[in-house]
Amino acid sequence: MQIDINQKSLGTMLKKVAIIGAGPGGLAAAIALQNLGFDVQVYEKAQEFCPVGTGLGLTPNGLNCLEAIAPGIVTTLKSSGCSVGQTVLKSMNGETIRASSSTFLEQYGQPLLTVWWWRLQQILASRLPSDIIHLNHNCIGFEQDESGVKVYFENGNTIDANLLIGADGVNSAVRETLFAEGKPHYIGSMCWRAVIKYHHELFNSYDLAFIKGKQQFMYLLNVGEGYTSWIYRKFMPDYSLSASVEQVKVRILDELTDWDRSFRAIVEATPAKQIWEGPICDRPPLTSWSQGRVTLLGDAAHPMAPAMAQGANSTFEDVCELQACLSQASSLTEALTNYEQRRIERTSIIQARSAVGEMRYYDIETAKEKQERADLTNEHFSDWLYRYKVFADS
Repeated sequence: MQIDINQKSLGTMLKKVAIIGAGPGGLAAAIALQNLGFDVQVYEKAQEFCPVGTGLGLTPNGLNCLEAIAPGIVTTLKSSGCSVGQTVLKSMNGETIRASSSTFLEQYGQPLLTVWWWRLQQILASRLPSDIIHLNHNCIGFEQDESGVKVYFENGNTIDANLLIGADGVNSAVRETLFAEGKPHYIGSMCWRAVIKYHHELFNSYDLAFIKGKQQFMYLLNVGEGYTSWIYRKFMPDYSLSASVEQVKVRILDELTDWDRSFRAIVEATPAKQIWEGPICDRPPLTSWSQGRVTLLGDAAHPMAPAMAQGANSTFEDVCELQACLSQASSLTEALTNYEQRRIERTSIIQARSAVGEMRYYDIETAKEKQERADLTNEHFSDWLYRYKVFADS
């Protein structure tokens, strides 16, 4: 449906902005658009905020965008998370293969910061009025016309908005209503993860450990305040989910039978109900993220493998650009067109390279992918990735 929304000023048009999803992307977008004076409401399917999620790596591009959105927030995150100083690569039997110092701060002016997803969510939520976040609102679709968007929720509620932003992740209901793509693409990597109060002995010397096994690997992240995030992934062309939470834990420990005691110990210390099990998925890049009064950001727009730690970071870039485009344009059509033009090419590159990076972990590469892997680590690409600047006002 072609909707003509060029003839009204944004100030008149955007009386209410609805954001679907209260993850870090949705909350950051709410902060950014409130900064522009818009009436923003956030709708989240969860019935309550719970201490869930994994450990995230926030890189300079993401941190700089967060700071632009919410000045002072990086200082808060540093006190809650861990500024990575030393990293180590280990074999599954515990032998050190390589140890190194992080150079992010020296090269890019911001550290590699590891933080618990839930802490990040709470810090962002604290920057917003609590009454604009509506829990137990699972979006099941929407309809739009020239005058607005009507959004439908599983609980029977409906709301009206002038702009709808889908920040509802890889299984986005907003994206599905727009493009009807079906399920995301499983890339062949299964994941198990948890965050628990635990001090791993490696953290006496290091802040981040990568343990490489046989087509399997584990990350240990110090995410601050005494918490450790462990992430275990395995190459599995065909995936299957465990029948119960108890079987999830048994399954991982069976996989880790030949691993060093200290790596098994952290899984053993984790309550089975706290372990998340699921496939790593992405979707092919879109040529457009928007239709009419509806657009996407973050994993809803460009879901990617976590190999390059750019899921959250590229989302915060999206938010900065969307804020800039809405502040600079004379119409919503112009704003959303500019937003897509500034973001789609970059995120498509990051998506593709993240998929290559995920298979690199398992030593599964074609000749072309080996060349792309080499490109991943060159200085030019790192600068392109981490020195990202939001487009200047034109």
